[in-house]
Amino acid sequence: MDVSVITVNTNEKHRLINFLPSMFDTKGSFELIISDNGSTDGSREYITQNFPQARVVENRENLGFALANNVAARCSKEDILAFINPDTTVEPLWLENLLKPFSDQKVGLTTSKILLMGARDKINTCGNTLHISGITQCRGMKESANNYPVEEEVAAVSGAAFAIRRSLFEKLGGFDADFFIYMEETDLSFRARLMGYKCVYVPNSIIYHDYMLRFGPKKVFYQERNRYLMLIKNLEWQTLILMIPILFFAEIVTWGFVVLNDRKNFSNKLLAYAWIVKNWDLIMKKKSSVKRHKTVSDGVLLSSTDYRINFSQIVEASYSEVSQFIFDGIFLWLRAVFLKTLSFLENMRQR
Repeated sequence: MDVSVITVNTNEKHRLINFLPSMFDTKGSFELIISDNGSTDGSREYITQNFPQARVVENRENLGFALANNVAARCSKEDILAFINPDTTVEPLWLENLLKPFSDQKVGLTTSKILLMGARDKINTCGNTLHISGITQCRGMKESANNYPVEEEVAAVSGAAFAIRRSLFEKLGGFDADFFIYMEETDLSFRARLMGYKCVYVPNSIIYHDYMLRFGPKKVFYQERNRYLMLIKNLEWQTLILMIPILFFAEIVTWGFVVLNDRKNFSNKLLAYAWIVKNWDLIMKKKSSVKRHKTVSDGVLLSSTDYRINFSQIVEASYSEVSQFIFDGIFLWLRAVFLKTLSFLENMRQR
């Protein structure tokens, strides 16, 4: 099965020095396309001089992760698209194994077992989890690399390393470019699953990721804005209304995170709300487009979400245990009531 491998580079020459030799040790046939977001660190020169077999798509400015990937995808030619971060290295069989589940026509996306580059016996993520509120987290973060040994469906792929059928990518219109960065792969997975496709985690597709939880000056803005955008455009109004109690408590959690970890960028939460209001008409157009392609109900999709937020991934240990104790019970109960009510209403509508 032929595949186009795509990576986005934004002044990541120091990453490419490790990434590219590893990539070209990959077994099998593939084309590598690097979508360069106006890099000024000598990245493009390094690639063309040392790895002329890689194709560079030159963007004049930083288009963001989502749009830069879309641009490269339009330049690609193979039936499967694989997206991978430049801050990774790979095992030689990562790609061959990542493609195997596509023998099942219902599999739309596949994602690798991603281990921490600095601690290769620990997991970065084995697919991503989706909380009932739309909060997305790494599945298995910092657990033993021996965990999650079985191929299985997951709520969402990890943008660090995943593959998708070109035909599905084109049906979905690619990544939503308005996401710019963060959660674009969750939204892509969400929309694919609403069309009846599966996202599958592949444990023998091994990637090493130079991952560290970082909080840039606008990270909260993008993560929260994109979470709201994903939920509003993809879910029915009935579903969103029933979710109000869940979303209220999710706001308590996310505001608490801002106060504890990102106080200097406090306004980013407010800016996320403002963006949604300002771009309401655009969101409604997206919502109409998603609705036309839905084949799976919100209730079926959301039944695969989690009630548990892994607070150890977002706050210090002293806060995480208390937060876990308080919010696990709240979200467990709210999720159960929500799903039962939504299922009843959807069944009534079908009669």
